[in-house]
Amino acid sequence: MNKYVAAVLGGGFCWGFMGFFTRHLAEYGIDANGAIVVRCGIAAVCFGILILCTDAGAFRVRLKDLWCFIGTGFLSLLFFTFCYFHAISMMNLSTAAILLYTAPTIVMLLSAVLFREKITPVKTAAVVLAFAGCCLVSGIGTDTVLTLTGLLFGLGAGFGYALYTIFSRYALQRGYSSSTINFYSCLFASAGAYVIWRPAGLFSSMTASLPAVLWCLGTGVLSCFVPYLLYTYSLTGLENGRASVLASVEPVVASLIGVFVYHEKLTIPAAVGIVLVLSAILLLNYRQSPVQPDSAV
Repeated sequence: MNKYVAAVLGGGFCWGFMGFFTRHLAEYGIDANGAIVVRCGIAAVCFGILILCTDAGAFRVRLKDLWCFIGTGFLSLLFFTFCYFHAISMMNLSTAAILLYTAPTIVMLLSAVLFREKITPVKTAAVVLAFAGCCLVSGIGTDTVLTLTGLLFGLGAGFGYALYTIFSRYALQRGYSSSTINFYSCLFASAGAYVIWRPAGLFSSMTASLPAVLWCLGTGVLSCFVPYLLYTYSLTGLENGRASVLASVEPVVASLIGVFVYHEKLTIPAAVGIVLVLSAILLLNYRQSPVQPDSAV
C-alpha cells in the first residue's frame, strides 16, 4: 500500500467519526448548523497554524485562482452540507446516505471529461461494488418513500461532495499546496454557514464546560482537519476517481462505530456491505501501477 492510498483511507476512516462527534455536540446545545461552523471553523484555524509553522507564503492566493477555493468552500463543503441536511429532513438517513454516495460515480464521470482520466473496467467494477456496499451498510429498505424534492436534495449532496475532489484538482494543478486548499475551503465554508444560519448562542455553548470545549476541538480536528489534510494530500498522487472510491470506507467505519460504541446490531446485509466496500478497495489496489504526483505540487 503506497502513502497516497494510506492517506485517503485514513481520511475516510476519520470522516466515519463525523456522526459520532455531531451526536455529542447536540448534547451541549449545538445543532447541525452550528456544528458546520464549529467543525469547519476549528479546522480552518488548525490549517492556518500549520501554514504559519511551515510556509507562511502559502496564504497567498492569486486573484484569478480564487474561484478554485470558492468551489471547494462554498460550492462543495457548504452546498453539500446544506443539501444533505435538507435531504435527511425529507427521507430516512439510509436513503440520504445512498444518494450522497453517488459521489464516486460523479467524480469518475467529471474527471473523465475535465481531466481525461480513463474509465477502466476495474474502476467501474470498484464503483459498483462500493455503491452496493454502501447501500447494504446503510440498511436501505423497500419501504422508502422518496419525493422529487428529496431526490434532488440528495443528489445535490452527492454532487457537492464530488465537487471537492474536482476543484481541489484544479487548485493543485495551479501549484497550491493541500494546506492552502484546505485552509480557504474550511474558512469559506465556516464563514458562509455562519452568515446564512447565524446559530444563536454558539460561542456560549462551545465554552459552557470543559467537555463541550473538548468535543468541539475533537469535531474540528478529527472529523475535518485531519481527514481533509489526508484526502487532499492523496490527490497529489492518485487519480480523482480512485481516491473517491477509496474514501467509501467512511460508511463502513460509521457502521462499526454504531456496533461497538452504541451497541447497534450488525445485520447480515450490513456485514455483506462491509465486505463489498473492502473488496472495492482491494480491487483498486491489486496490481495497480502507481500514479505520479502532479509536478506542480
